[in-house]
Amino acid sequence: MTPSPPTPLQTGLSGLCPRCGAKTLFSGIASFAASCRGCGLSFASFNVGDGPAAFLTMGVGALVTMLAIMLELTVHPPMWLHLILWIPITAGAVLGSLRIAKGMLIALEYRNAAREGRIVEEDE
Repeated sequence: MTPSPPTPLQTGLSGLCPRCGAKTLFSGIASFAASCRGCGLSFASFNVGDGPAAFLTMGVGALVTMLAIMLELTVHPPMWLHLILWIPITAGAVLGSLRIAKGMLIALEYRNAAREGRIVEEDE
C-alpha cells in the first residue's frame, strides 16, 4: 500500500513533495528545488508566482504596523528600538510564512491538477 500524499498544510510546513511526501520541495529559504529526488516530480511545471509574497507582505505589514503603534502608544520606546525590533520581525515573518504559503499553493496545484488557463474555441 502506498502512503497517501501529504496535505497542503503538511507540504507547506515541512517542505514535502506533494506526490511522495519526501522532504525535497525547497532548495533554499523560499525557492523550490528543480525536482523531487524521491519520485522525480518536476516542480518547474508549477506556477506559484508572486501572489503569496504580495499578500503576505501586506498582511504581515499591517500586523507589524498595528503592533508598532500599540508599542509606541503604551511604552514610548526610542526610535532605534523600533528599528532593531520591527525590521527583523517583519523580515522573519514574511520569509517564514512565504515558505509555508508557497508550499501549500504548489500542493494545491498538484492536488487539483491546475494548469494555465486556455480559451476553448467553439466550432462554428
